[in-house]
Amino acid sequence: MDYKTVMVGLALDGPNDACLRVAGDLSERFGARVVGVAASDLRPPMYFAEGDFAQKLLDEETAAVQTRLSDLEAEFRAAIGKRAASVEWRSARALPVPYMLQQARAADIIVVGARSETMVDPLAAPDPSDLVMQAGRPLIVVPAAVQWLDLRSVLVAWKDVREARRAVFDALPILAAAKEVTIAEIPEQDTDRADAMSRVADVAAWLRTHGIVAHTSVPEAPMDVSEQLDKIAAHVGAGAVVAGAYGHSRFREWVLSGVTRHLVTESRRCALLSR
Repeated sequence: MDYKTVMVGLALDGPNDACLRVAGDLSERFGARVVGVAASDLRPPMYFAEGDFAQKLLDEETAAVQTRLSDLEAEFRAAIGKRAASVEWRSARALPVPYMLQQARAADIIVVGARSETMVDPLAAPDPSDLVMQAGRPLIVVPAAVQWLDLRSVLVAWKDVREARRAVFDALPILAAAKEVTIAEIPEQDTDRADAMSRVADVAAWLRTHGIVAHTSVPEAPMDVSEQLDKIAAHVGAGAVVAGAYGHSRFREWVLSGVTRHLVTESRRCALLSR
């Protein structure tokens, strides 16, 4: 199984270099086509604006959005055009998250930039926290400092739940391409370490049936999961982390678990997340 179509979401309010590099890496590695996506809706006019002045502001905003979308298309084609089997551009004057969720049906995997929780503008860029919970496709979240999709070592953050099983399956092409794979489960309070070791051994055995050799790691004592995963990732030199996306809906808003939030907003490594 390979990724045949990579979709990359571009932001209007910041650099997209890291996302474009990772999308290009995926395209070259798997011979995939790449679909670039961007959207932005209009901001409502200032409360004191009315009549012709309000219309003037809307016209200026519409022109600015269209110019930015055209610039992003040119940036996308310049960065990806020579790296992909084929490219396609999709853009609209719309809210980024709903628009990208609609386009997700055309993708095998989605690449999007990481966003800190204090820097999410719903009119300017797709929020990975929303996408990962609703897209129905694996998501690669790319920190701005990432230079390439480093698959020399990949860490699987295992938890014996549906989301982790989905993530490992969705990540099979990446795990097969990695030089080294480590499966780690962080024991929680009152968790038997022997049981955790048995679980990661099962995952490693399943990966072997797909031609993937994986090491396993279960820390001795329970501690903060995000902190422990970062330590293991640093120890094995992981360039990417594979994990399930955990959370629930509260008052129609997606609330992420601590580990998922960390991978979406704070991690220095690419994270492949599935739900």
